[in-house]
Amino acid sequence: MAIPKQVDPNQGTKKTFKWGARHTVLVFIWLGWFLSFLDRMVITLSLPFIGKEFNIDAAAQGLILSAFFAGYALFQIPGGMLADKLGFRRMLSVGIIWWSAFTTLTGAVFSYPLLLLVRFAFGLGEAVLPGSSYKTLTTYFPSKERGTAIGIQSTANSIGNIFASITAAAIIVVLGWRAVFLVLGIPGVILGIYYWVKFKDNPADHPQMTPEDLAELQADREEEQKQLLADNKSELSFKDIFKTPILWQMIAIWFLADIAIWGFSSWMPSYLMNVRGLSVMKTGIYGSLPFLFGAIGILLGGRAADRYRDKIKWLFVGAAALGGVFIYLLFVAPSTEMTIFYQCLANGLMCFSQGVFWTMVSDSFPASLMGSGSAAVNFGGQVAGLVVPAAMGFMIKASGGSYNAAFLLLVVSLVAAAVLALTIKKRPIA
Repeated sequence: MAIPKQVDPNQGTKKTFKWGARHTVLVFIWLGWFLSFLDRMVITLSLPFIGKEFNIDAAAQGLILSAFFAGYALFQIPGGMLADKLGFRRMLSVGIIWWSAFTTLTGAVFSYPLLLLVRFAFGLGEAVLPGSSYKTLTTYFPSKERGTAIGIQSTANSIGNIFASITAAAIIVVLGWRAVFLVLGIPGVILGIYYWVKFKDNPADHPQMTPEDLAELQADREEEQKQLLADNKSELSFKDIFKTPILWQMIAIWFLADIAIWGFSSWMPSYLMNVRGLSVMKTGIYGSLPFLFGAIGILLGGRAADRYRDKIKWLFVGAAALGGVFIYLLFVAPSTEMTIFYQCLANGLMCFSQGVFWTMVSDSFPASLMGSGSAAVNFGGQVAGLVVPAAMGFMIKASGGSYNAAFLLLVVSLVAAAVLALTIKKRPIA
């Protein structure tokens, strides 16, 4: 008689999800990004009204957008380095309270030069967020979960845009564009105080961290150290990373990708109103749909990056190239409905590629230097943000109000980002 084979009851079972400190941290990092995009994107919907009140053309309106990116780009790397040196807790707290104050001031100025100065100062405050937040997630999440965590965090970008599109449009219609900015600063101050009181730079100091969570993080740190020792180094400095090709490849890719991302988000509301003839309320409603696709896309991108780590480069290449195709189709579409449809697909694919890309970044630098490394990469994107809104404004003005040449620039930039990503090698730095 055959003896039945005993089966381990735990064999093949998946680890059950249990809410922990890292998930609470992720929620509040998400809220910080949500407010940052809410604060920065309501300006795009307000732009036609600001232009009318200040009697300025498209080129001057583009400079308002670029003023933010000037401050955002200027303090990007210093903000990341300060997060590595002083801790992400301090930088997150100070940064969000600073930018919230200048959000409110945006609605209180009556001079065009002063408006440019306020938006520049607003950008300085938001500049500390990317490096500080990516360092936070790298500190609290093991490498196998970072893609998903980054994807969840990044959905705030799209959801912030959805919320901005709908609520800002309603407030502008009823109370005018200034009222939007006057009230938006309050939630940021509250969140900044929370960061200061509740966040811990060292996970071991967080009261909700379990021994199992800490052991996972320690295993990651030991793996990083092994890779460093294999390269005959006891530790890496930012100077070491600055000398590696991967940093410059990532900066260049993100510069090209962000040309499309910021050009797309900055000028689509004006395009829908000025070219497709939508009202501000319809622009807010229809303009929110692509960001819903973006939220789904970026979440799927993070999940796909975790699941298909060995094919991560190809995920980015495919999504970026297809995103460029749909941007081209949206401005040659014969109807407004088709424009919105292609806009949804384009934004979904761009956001998918974004979730994949930042997982690649998290794999490329050690946790101890993630603030500096991610900030340096993001700096490339913010240089694009500094140049592109104003450049597109001048292109639109020079072409007599046509957006075609400006949008074609976005197509070329996405395809170029996809081509450059083909040169990335797997995990070049510990």
